[in-house]
Amino acid sequence: MPEQQDLIFPTGSLVLVAGLPGAGKSTLLRRLYGLTDSETEPVTVGGALVIDSTQARNWWSAYLRPLPQRGRIPFVYATHVWRIGRALTDGRSVVAHTRGTWPHLLYGFGWLARRGGAGLHLVLLDVPPDLAREGQYERGRVLTSPVFARHVRRWHKLVDRAHDGSLPPAASVTVLRREDADQVRDIRFD
Repeated sequence: MPEQQDLIFPTGSLVLVAGLPGAGKSTLLRRLYGLTDSETEPVTVGGALVIDSTQARNWWSAYLRPLPQRGRIPFVYATHVWRIGRALTDGRSVVAHTRGTWPHLLYGFGWLARRGGAGLHLVLLDVPPDLAREGQYERGRVLTSPVFARHVRRWHKLVDRAHDGSLPPAASVTVLRREDADQVRDIRFD
């Protein structure tokens, strides 16, 4: 059994908790930071700004009710990405949720973090696709098979690059299996 651990990063860094949709990113942030899934704005905990896409989804829910779920996605993710970027330009220590399967976002966040004098640190929740799929069903937001397959392909490339040590925008990469993630006690900045 893995032993409990704290993940510690330099102050002012961006820590992206990445994984396939349904891998447990929001679950980890809820457990570590006491999030309730009812927040509409990022939450400050212990000097760090915690940003989960659920916050943007909740913020938009009152305005976008007439749209089908798929029509809301661009608004939610644009807001989520904007919140992360804004926090970085303010020099904040940030822990944020991301799928991690869009390389251009990783490069963009890496550039913003370096520009602010900090680094991008990736925490990759590497769970098998079938386990991530179960997570999607549990939360009630299931991606179509072709969209999920695309995420899986991109995810495997990302994790392979992480194991090879060839993720240029990242100052550090921590790869966690589900059982390892369950043993993380804290993500903090020092």
